[in-house]
Amino acid sequence: MILHRGWLRRAAFTLSLSATLLSCATLAPNLSTLPLGAVALAAPPVYQQWQQSTQDCSGLKADFSTTKFYVVPGVSTFSTEDGPKVGLWSREGKTNRIVIAGNYVEHEMVVRHEMLHELLGHEGHPAEYFVNRCHLTWESWHAAGGD
Repeated sequence: MILHRGWLRRAAFTLSLSATLLSCATLAPNLSTLPLGAVALAAPPVYQQWQQSTQDCSGLKADFSTTKFYVVPGVSTFSTEDGPKVGLWSREGKTNRIVIAGNYVEHEMVVRHEMLHELLGHEGHPAEYFVNRCHLTWESWHAAGGD
């Protein structure tokens, strides 16, 4: 019986890890820590274009200058309290923070996905915005012809 319980716990952990491995995270506004290894990133010029595209598809507006970008270099995922993530968004007062795993820093869908969280101002993935309007989930991105 003990082996069976241990196996069930490992199986549940593995399923949970698989479900969150390629997802994003939104930190509660009062958390001030960055993922281990995160460093400030000067936003490449294309990020402003991606922000505009995300505003256009969502119908929402934000001031790009209030966003600070960070990267965790050389990784596909980084650790969070909720498990491994490729990106996350948080808000500290009037400042938005977007953290991207280094291997995805040039991936339009990943960066824009976090930008959409910023525009919405909350966690969760309302299908109206993430799937229907902007195609910023893995499935909807690929279905719309994204890389």
